[in-house]
Amino acid sequence: MKLNLDVVTILSHIDELSSVHSHLHSSIVLAGLADTLKNAQGITLFAPENEAFDKLQGSPIWSTLEDADKAKNTLTYHVVPEKLLVSDLRKEKSVTTMQGATLKIEEHRWLRHGIKVNDAVVKEADIEGTNGVIHIIDTILVP
Repeated sequence: MKLNLDVVTILSHIDELSSVHSHLHSSIVLAGLADTLKNAQGITLFAPENEAFDKLQGSPIWSTLEDADKAKNTLTYHVVPEKLLVSDLRKEKSVTTMQGATLKIEEHRWLRHGIKVNDAVVKEADIEGTNGVIHIIDTILVP
């Protein structure tokens, strides 16, 4: 699916239509990353759905997402400064994030889109915007 919007605007529109990504969009705004991600070119965003955030409520990771600096560190771990569709990810063993760490990429044929990122399953893939691509995942990636 290709949309004529940047990745942050896509998230905000998804947020308006459903509550699938409201926690992620709110965290991006809190961390001061909205403009950075809107203006970035050729990025891949591994976007955790709300259920991933809900699983962590009350945990130490949840509290990091309520602090702007700590949230920025966690959220940039979900962004790769390169546009990677699922077909590209299948060729990779790992990718380097905007945060500077490495994400492990695994192909699993029994999964819908066939890709795991660390321990997160890609539930929806290849939502393309003007400046990158979003893959919806079921787990928050922890740096």
